[in-house]
Amino acid sequence: MSDTNNAASPAAEETITSYKGFDANWKCRDFQYAVGETFTHEGDVEACRSGFHACEYPLDVFTYYPPAGNRFAIVEQSGQLSRHDDDTKVASKTLKVSAEISLAGMIKAAIEYTVKRCKPVDPESPALSNEDQGAASSTGDQGAASSTGDYGAASSTGDQGAASSTGYQGAASSTGDYGAASSTGDRGAASSTGNRGAASSTGNRGAASSTGDYGAASSTGNQGAASSTGYQGAASSTGNRGAASSTGNRGAASSTGDYGAASSTGYQGAASSTGNRGAASSTGDYGAASSTGDYGAASSTGDYGAASSTGYQGAASSTGNRGAASSTGDYGAASSTGDYGAASSTGDQGAASSTGDYGAASSTGDQGAASSTGDYGAASSTGYQGAASSTGKHSVAMACGYEGRAMAGETGAIVLAYRNDAGDLLHVRASKVGENGIEAGKWYQLDSNGNFKAV
Repeated sequence: MSDTNNAASPAAEETITSYKGFDANWKCRDFQYAVGETFTHEGDVEACRSGFHACEYPLDVFTYYPPAGNRFAIVEQSGQLSRHDDDTKVASKTLKVSAEISLAGMIKAAIEYTVKRCKPVDPESPALSNEDQGAASSTGDQGAASSTGDYGAASSTGDQGAASSTGYQGAASSTGDYGAASSTGDRGAASSTGNRGAASSTGNRGAASSTGDYGAASSTGNQGAASSTGYQGAASSTGNRGAASSTGNRGAASSTGDYGAASSTGYQGAASSTGNRGAASSTGDYGAASSTGDYGAASSTGDYGAASSTGYQGAASSTGNRGAASSTGDYGAASSTGDYGAASSTGDQGAASSTGDYGAASSTGDQGAASSTGDYGAASSTGYQGAASSTGKHSVAMACGYEGRAMAGETGAIVLAYRNDAGDLLHVRASKVGENGIEAGKWYQLDSNGNFKAV
């Protein structure tokens, strides 16, 4: 985690459970970590200066490692500890990486952290309701509101408060900073609008919304929805037909249930939909969109973005410059429309299209198609009866599969292979347009003698 010059408390002996962020390769500040291993720091321990760092409050980790593109773990810190004065970051002598934790797990842990530190609810106060159709409200700092009856509601508006509604069709709202809202009943809703808040709805058809900075929203029930609109927020919907949306900068949206959708529109955001027929869309710069379920679609429209669809009949589209689109399922399609982009389709009968200059399109499945329409681009089709088309200036189209064909534009070139019925490679020929009888805009194959023939 990043070092700062903020004050820190003196080191003391203690053992705590914390949460730590890493890059995609389990590194933090160039130090390599691994799950299940224990690390010991040699030397003094001081928060933001020396030692192994982690955060006691899960969502504080997002300040140092935004949810998009990074990994998180539950860690055990022990030995000498030194606490940061501005948040819950702690430096320790010893750190054990206990287990990886998901985005939804981080949100759940944040709610548990907040609720644990709230004042107990007085059974005689209006902050507690355990009757059907009851309501509970706590407006003081560090207060808690709990409604456990059906149709109940719980509201906590003070700083560091918590609101919990566990009954059927209940609602929970926490509007103060560091607050948490949890609704575990069917069709419930949870909303946390304060900074660093968390909202969790685990019942069927529930909704969770966190609009404050560093907030997180998680909906794990069927047909639920999770929305996080604040800076560095995260939204996770793991139930069937759910939706997750993160519109803040550096946010992340994940929908893992069937028919789900994930959308991240902020800068450096990421959207992932792993369920069947899901969709993932990331429209911010440097964003990434991934859909791994069948019939899924992934779209990244920002510059330097990436879109990946690995399911059967999926589609991936990257429209920003230098973006990449990959579709690995059968019948899928990959499209990259920005300059220097790349499109890859590896499934049978898939299609890859790169329309920007200097782009590349690759189709490796049988009967697939690759098209590069920008200048200086390249198109490659390596599967059985595949086709490669590169129509831009000074571009190259290559088809090296059985009965493959290629077409190039003016000043372009083609590369073709001939294989026998067993798939053995017998001939390979290349030619520029205007040579060997090759004309622009026409499809060509090699015959059994290795000669070009128009098709």
